[in-house]
Amino acid sequence: QSFEIDAKIVKRKKYDVVYVKEGAQIVELLGLMGAGISLMNLENVRILKGMRNTVNRKVNCETANINKTVNAAVKQIEDIEYIQNTVGLQRLPENLEETARLRLEYPQASLKELGALLSVPLGKSGVNHRLRKISSIAEQLRGFKEEQV
Repeated sequence: QSFEIDAKIVKRKKYDVVYVKEGAQIVELLGLMGAGISLMNLENVRILKGMRNTVNRKVNCETANINKTVNAAVKQIEDIEYIQNTVGLQRLPENLEETARLRLEYPQASLKELGALLSVPLGKSGVNHRLRKISSIAEQLRGFKEEQV
């Protein structure tokens, strides 16, 4: 009878060692050998490793998202403070001024949370659009200042 198990042989000192790399084939081999307890132990280890890997991937993704959000908020605050220190926030259109002041007051807030705090609530996309406009104004002011020097 033929079993489709891809076993390899390697020489270790004076012995030939037979090994199987692929997890599914190891499980199949243990089953054929009647090693039920070892089979269950191996499956438990594989399940545990799979769960750890899934958790690690999710944590890494969340960490990357948090870092991205924090970096964006820091840049937004820098831009708002630059506008405040050069021409003053009162020179911004009313909707942008309100968004800028809220960002300064709630630096840790998400875009969704900032949108809910506005006098006329706005979604994440709308808040993001306003913050991009504010950043654009800050960049224009920086460029204007460089031209003056």
